[in-house]
Amino acid sequence: MKRPPEIAITRLAMYLRLLEDYAREKDSKSAINSTELAQLLDINPHQIRKDLSYFGKFGERGLGYRIEELKEKIRRILGLDKQWNLCICGMGNLGSALFAYRGFKAMHLAVVAGFDNDPHKIGREYNGAKIYRTKSISSMVKKLGIEMAIIAVPASTAQSIVDALMKSGVRAILNFAPVSLVVPSNVKLRNVDLSAELVHLTYFLSAPK
Repeated sequence: MKRPPEIAITRLAMYLRLLEDYAREKDSKSAINSTELAQLLDINPHQIRKDLSYFGKFGERGLGYRIEELKEKIRRILGLDKQWNLCICGMGNLGSALFAYRGFKAMHLAVVAGFDNDPHKIGREYNGAKIYRTKSISSMVKKLGIEMAIIAVPASTAQSIVDALMKSGVRAILNFAPVSLVVPSNVKLRNVDLSAELVHLTYFLSAPK
């Protein structure tokens, strides 16, 4: 099977979200074709068929895609058919907000721990997840079976946190810290640069009309 490009994975998540919204309004046993799906997403129907073709055969000629069946297949492809244990490193404003975010559950992501150095935060719990000292990352990652981490710490400490996570076996990391992190090829790192994204918006507002 040909390895899909990163953008195809992003679009799969977009297709799934639309299908789930669509299924709430329609009969879950009904079908949708690539043209209808493309119109709802404002993209080319060929792109949808190409993205799905990376993962096998989908749909039936003349019928299209059975919505419920397509949803389940995409969920399996994206690894959303099982639960993944997640930790959040850094309990500042952003980390605390993510720690309390209820949307993770729908994605089969379970926030099982938070890590911070603030003694006033250590020991607190939210929805059964506890905040631990940063130095306990190694022991708690293994004890709680943590497979994924979100980094929301200052740039100066982000690499050391990531090193501790990787040493403990974490191979999937979402980074909000404004710094370039170094990871080996067997670790998947995704960066979210809020300042860069906001600059796109400020440019749009200030650019000549």
